[in-house]
Amino acid sequence: MGLMIKTIIELHAIALAAGFFLDLIIGDPHWLYHPVRLIGLLISLCEKIFLGKSDKAESDSKGGKKIFFGVLTVIIVLFATLIITGAIVFWSYYFNRYLGLAIEAILTYFILATKSLRYESMKVYKALNTGTLDDARKAVSMIVGRDTESLSEEGVVKAAVETVAENTSDGVIAPMIFTAIGGPVLGFLYKAVNTMDSMIGYKNDKYLYFGRAAAKLDDFVNFIPARISAYFMILAAFLGGKDFNGKRAKEIFKRDRFNHASPNSAQTESVCAGALGVRLAGNASYFGKIVEKPFIGDAVRSIEREDIKRACRLMYITSFLCMIICMLILFAVWEICFFTITF
Repeated sequence: MGLMIKTIIELHAIALAAGFFLDLIIGDPHWLYHPVRLIGLLISLCEKIFLGKSDKAESDSKGGKKIFFGVLTVIIVLFATLIITGAIVFWSYYFNRYLGLAIEAILTYFILATKSLRYESMKVYKALNTGTLDDARKAVSMIVGRDTESLSEEGVVKAAVETVAENTSDGVIAPMIFTAIGGPVLGFLYKAVNTMDSMIGYKNDKYLYFGRAAAKLDDFVNFIPARISAYFMILAAFLGGKDFNGKRAKEIFKRDRFNHASPNSAQTESVCAGALGVRLAGNASYFGKIVEKPFIGDAVRSIEREDIKRACRLMYITSFLCMIICMLILFAVWEICFFTITF
């Protein structure tokens, strides 16, 4: 039994590292239908079926029917993700361990989004340098949920930096942690939760009740990873060189980590704001309505285009730190199994 667990951990560690580096090298392939897009299609299908029914059946002011159908959507999406991913991993390892290793590495690669996050945010940076402000607004609209049509250059840069900071947790560290713990199955379950929140987890008239279960579940599963991400990012700020201030990152984190409606979003945003010495967040427009939000960080200096690059570099250092720790933990567990078998 110990030998089997040791072998599983060994293969899993290799696949995790391989998937991580595949993501850094290749990023999300635009020529291939990404598995997360398939999850998104299932969410859209559930929304089309259930949201229409709940609108017709709704009779109470508290949105009971919409909440029910929202919970049903969460169950269906998670169950489908579990069955499909579990079957792929199980049967690939059942036929051949090396096939299983390759499949697990590829699935891990699909789960992580380090390079794609940098790639999409750098589109904003390039548009600001070589295009027009409208080009930059269009580029940033692809990675944020707020209205971007009237953003100033400062607003565009802030939106891009905030997205990189927040998604360092949501798109890189959290999925890495879940995949390290439970392989691609747990990793894709996390991605399903995160995708549901990004698609239907809004507090507007359409999704307030229907998306509540998805939003609350996302808050729950990200609670610990967001804080782990923040501490890794603080360490990254200390190690990242003169562009970052680790001491200020820690101070702003302690002060502003709850300056957001979400219990998790400001965790890494506050670290990034402190590390860069800029002020993030503040009021923003969503679906044509101004949402009042507190500021995060102090304006030690004005935010500038280069901060997009700096935020990406901070994200990369953070991701490497997390991967190193994950591998060390897996190696420690492997050593325990080896010791148990030997003695």
